[in-house]
This record gives sequence, structure tokens and C-alpha cells, in this order.
Amino acid sequence: MINSPSVFDLIRRYDLDPKKSLGQNFLVDESHLARIAAAADLTPADIVLEIGPGLGVLTRHLAAQAGRVVAVELDDRLIPILQELFADQPHVSFVHADILKVDPAGLISDDRRQTADGESVAPRNSPLATPYKVVANLPYYITSAVLRHLLECAQPPTRAVVMVQREVAQRIVAGPGDMSLLAVGVQFYAEANIVQKVPAGAFHPRPKVDSAVLRLDVRPQPAVTDVEPDWYFEVVRAGFGQKRKQLRNSVSAGLGLNKEATEAGLAEAGIDPRRRAETLTLQEWGALAKALGKGNSEIEGLRD
Repeated sequence: MINSPSVFDLIRRYDLDPKKSLGQNFLVDESHLARIAAAADLTPADIVLEIGPGLGVLTRHLAAQAGRVVAVELDDRLIPILQELFADQPHVSFVHADILKVDPAGLISDDRRQTADGESVAPRNSPLATPYKVVANLPYYITSAVLRHLLECAQPPTRAVVMVQREVAQRIVAGPGDMSLLAVGVQFYAEANIVQKVPAGAFHPRPKVDSAVLRLDVRPQPAVTDVEPDWYFEVVRAGFGQKRKQLRNSVSAGLGLNKEATEAGLAEAGIDPRRRAETLTLQEWGALAKALGKGNSEIEGLRD
């Protein structure tokens, strides 16, 4: 067990109140902290980007296992506290920034600094880029935005272990029949698994819902590689835009295609036009995007 002050000790010591506006719910259960760090499967060779270190209780576990930890924190009150708590650990550094406004890979660059303007990094999955892992306790209200930011950046992490709302975690790992736009967006880039469930009572202050720890093992290449991601997700968004409707209706409305064009594309992709968006696999979305591709002259002539 890591020997460090508890969240309650630190709140009293520094006279802090968690900010509701930032969705601050500090994890206080030591057993869950240890399991989160274990899920990242860290070694002294690893660099970890921690998002939202809070009062550093999880940071202690990460610092004990990884070769380097860079933690990005939005709450400026916490930066001097964290720097004081980790003053004796030079391999741990803190950055005051909004993770959504900075390049994740840039945060772990050699100079350990990242400005709001961002930095250039090596192309996606370049052998010149520095591999890193992400560990985060994400505020519920920015979960989807942060996951997209991490997975779509030029150099994504090799693995991300994130605490999210339990219902959101279940949506992300769902299979065909229960798919959502969020599930497709995450699984396109990573294999997703729920590591553990975390009850609301493990946090301070106690949230209204339970949480879950999600592990994302980022794919070397997206799950579908023969379609441009932008067009792929344009088709997916169209399908889920009216998800209660059959695909021939939702895709037609979302892409501005008439029914004839949509049904022709669905037929080419081998998909029954009566199916609904939540039933399609990642590969079926790829086949449909390819069939409806903007370079398909037969389909182009049938746009509304």
C-alpha cells in the first residue's frame, strides 16, 4: 500500500472544497487506486500522462511504477499543492492546462512543457514518436470529448485506463445490437474492456452514479482501413442521427441521398435496408461508407 496522506487529510490541510463546476469527485478508496494503476500494466520504461490528478493520490501509485509521470490539471489551486507533495520525485511533473486544448503527445515531449498553442509531433504512429500511456479519472461531462481527443490525435497513447460513468463504460464496450455512436467512435480506434466497477461510495464527494474503469488498448491501425475516417464517421453519424428509423431512412436523411441511392449503397454493402444503426458492426459501417463513397459516380448522381 502506498504510504501517503489521504484525500481527507489533504482537504483539511489545504482548506479545499471540490469544485462542482469541474466535476471533481476524488477517489478515496485505496484498493481501487491500486487496481487502476495495475490495469495500466506499468514498467520503469513507461511514460504516463495522467489527466486530472486532483490531490495526487493516484499519482503516487503511478509514480511508484512508471519511469516518468506527467500530470495535466485544470484546477490552478492544485498545481502548487501537487508540486509540494511531489517535490522529492523529479520524475513526476505537473502542467496547468485544459487537456482538450493541448496536444496529448506534446505534453510528454522532452522539455516537459506544452503551451496552449500546441506543438508539432511526429505523424500518427510514427516510430519517431515517444510511446506513452494515459491514466485518468475523467469528469463525466467531458468523457466523450476527451476520449475522442486522445484517440484521434496525431500520436495517441498505446493504452488508456480511464474512470468513467458506469453507464458510459457499458455503452462503449457494447456489441452489435446495442451499438451507439460513442461505441463505434471508440472501438474504431481501440479495443475496449471494463476492468472493474467502482461504487459511488468510493469517492468524495459522493457522485449520484457508480463508475467503472475502462481500459482502451489502442490499435496500431484503425479497425477499418480502406475508408477515410472523416467519411466513415459522416456515414455513421447519419445512421445514428435517427437511430429509431431503418437505415434506408436515417442514412438517406443524414447524407442528403434519395431512397434509391441509399438502398443501392446498402445493397452493395450487403446490408438489409430495414436494419437499424445499433445492429451494424464496424466492418459493416466500413462497407457502407465505401459503397456510398463520394467517388462512387452511380451514387453521386442520385444525391438530393
